[in-house]
Amino acid sequence: MSARWGPLRREDGRVLFRLWAPDCAALSLERDGCAPIAMEAVGEGWFAVEAEAPPGTRYRFRISDTLAVPDPAGRAQSGGVHGWSVVTDPDAYAWRTPDWRGRRWEETVLMEVHPGISGGFAGVAEQLPRLADLGVTAVELMPVADFSGTRNWGYDGVLPFAPAEAYGTPDDLKALVDRAHELGLGMFLDVVYNHFGPDGNYLGAYASGFFHPEKHTPWGGAVAVDVPAVRDFFVENARMWIGEYRFDGLRFDAVHAIGDNDFLDAMAAKLRRAAPGRHLHLVLENEGNDADRLAPGRFDAQWNDDFHNVLHVLLTGEREGYYQGFVDTPTQKLARCLGEGFVYQGETPPGTEHPRGKPSGGLPPTAFVAFLQNHDQIGNRALGERLILITDTDKLRAATALLLLCPQIPLLFQGEETGSRSPFLFFTDFHDALADAVRNGRRREFARFAAFADPAARERIPDPNAPETFARSTPEPGPDAEAWEALYRRLLALRHAEIVPRLPGAMPLGAEVLGPAAVHARWRMGDGAVLHIAIDLADTPAALPEPEGETLFESGDRFRAWIVPA
Repeated sequence: MSARWGPLRREDGRVLFRLWAPDCAALSLERDGCAPIAMEAVGEGWFAVEAEAPPGTRYRFRISDTLAVPDPAGRAQSGGVHGWSVVTDPDAYAWRTPDWRGRRWEETVLMEVHPGISGGFAGVAEQLPRLADLGVTAVELMPVADFSGTRNWGYDGVLPFAPAEAYGTPDDLKALVDRAHELGLGMFLDVVYNHFGPDGNYLGAYASGFFHPEKHTPWGGAVAVDVPAVRDFFVENARMWIGEYRFDGLRFDAVHAIGDNDFLDAMAAKLRRAAPGRHLHLVLENEGNDADRLAPGRFDAQWNDDFHNVLHVLLTGEREGYYQGFVDTPTQKLARCLGEGFVYQGETPPGTEHPRGKPSGGLPPTAFVAFLQNHDQIGNRALGERLILITDTDKLRAATALLLLCPQIPLLFQGEETGSRSPFLFFTDFHDALADAVRNGRRREFARFAAFADPAARERIPDPNAPETFARSTPEPGPDAEAWEALYRRLLALRHAEIVPRLPGAMPLGAEVLGPAAVHARWRMGDGAVLHIAIDLADTPAALPEPEGETLFESGDRFRAWIVPA
């Protein structure tokens, strides 16, 4: 498949501009400072024109007398998402690590990072040496597709091919990836193919067939990935991040809202063919717990929300929202999660109407990305509190040890490794009626929680559009940062020395409940050794099993990990 979306540079320096606009009878290309050029209809809703456009040329498409729109596949943007697209030279950046091929999936320890609160792409690059020294092996950027305004989580992106202006240039992003590879770090990117943001998405004005209005998602009509032009749009975008930007992996946001497994599997196959000889890692967020998507050759892993949810209940006692499905017998649920991967494998969670999940016990533990915190689980709290503020410190240390020594792939969220007490809040940069709708909608969302049932209590929920909401979300090290960093460093060193070499071929051997909040889990590792982990999150912990082999780590009477050789 040859690329069809976005500008294509010719060998003679001219550029072929293309747009799928099946709702238009005619349109023209506008270049800043030049006369408009009519575009030619070339079939199946596509328009094209070739023109002089050196790198830096600003351009847009005129679709009517009253509306000119940016290129939805433009590689850079000038003046915001309502402004001009910019021609770039994809080959201009001189890579310092051209021979980098990536790291094996089993070695992965992910750190999720928001570029905006880190100072943009250059700011993230400055943090990489510290993360590499800590034992992190890969950084996962929250979405970078250009969005409305200068601050956003990234899930409101509307121009998926253009790195956000607020974070830096395309070459700044390439320099970040290059620097990571120099340090031996992989780079992952969170991509959003299930919806577009509410401000700056012009696709409906000229390509209404991009969406299925009869298929509803929380963000409007579902993207029509069964339409060839739409399918190609997203596949080309993913290939750009992997090829041109050399990302080592992609995390696909909320694929359950796409609702097309054939599209997902075909995209995975195309991406793997596009990266021969490289360690390419494809990870899903999938509320459906669809184990079939994790078969060999498809996707490497899924974010395991079940791991987080059941541990959150045991750590905090919270019962509302999506924790409702983990309140009953949480210890048994934790045992199932450690022993089989997913907690829900076809059962209907309380408070819902439909079964969730498929059997996952036959999958390796590395098919699951485990976490105690991430952008969703912190930022979707009304006040953005981190776990360290809402649970006992000794329990949190034990849960951290479980996360980092368990054979599932661990993911951290920036700031937790330094015991940060800074909130991570939901922030946007919308204005006027949209800003009011987002602010009021968020406060209505929390009205069903007991702590915010009173309208006066909901006034305490930070305004997502206020600049200070964004500023407060920058993670500051906690007062005990050195102790937390020492814990993470020790646990990650143990993981790399004792767990990672044994992960290829590892499989779970099951888990048993030891007490009201205590579990003992076992895994047959790839070298035949058996890894044992016992954890007790009760207020008054009971005695854990005595180790039979080599003790790896203990945390008081709450956690113990040991290995019995083959």
